[in-house]
Amino acid sequence: MLEDIKNKILEAIPDAVVSVDGGGGHFTIEVTSAQFEGKRTLQRQRMVYKAIWDLMAGDNAPLHAVDSLVCKTP
Repeated sequence: MLEDIKNKILEAIPDAVVSVDGGGGHFTIEVTSAQFEGKRTLQRQRMVYKAIWDLMAGDNAPLHAVDSLVCKTP
């Protein structure tokens, strides 16, 4: 699951450095990307959530919660 989350983010934000940790449906994610330059925190987080949305959809979604999401520029 960790690799699935990471790969989804990298598909949407190819230059990103992505760190994913956790399990049991709860994960912490850290993404560093130049694409975040000039964007506010909420805009950065929306980019990441959009990338992983299909993993969060439905009653049996493998990704239940993102406990911590850090999005920063290099």
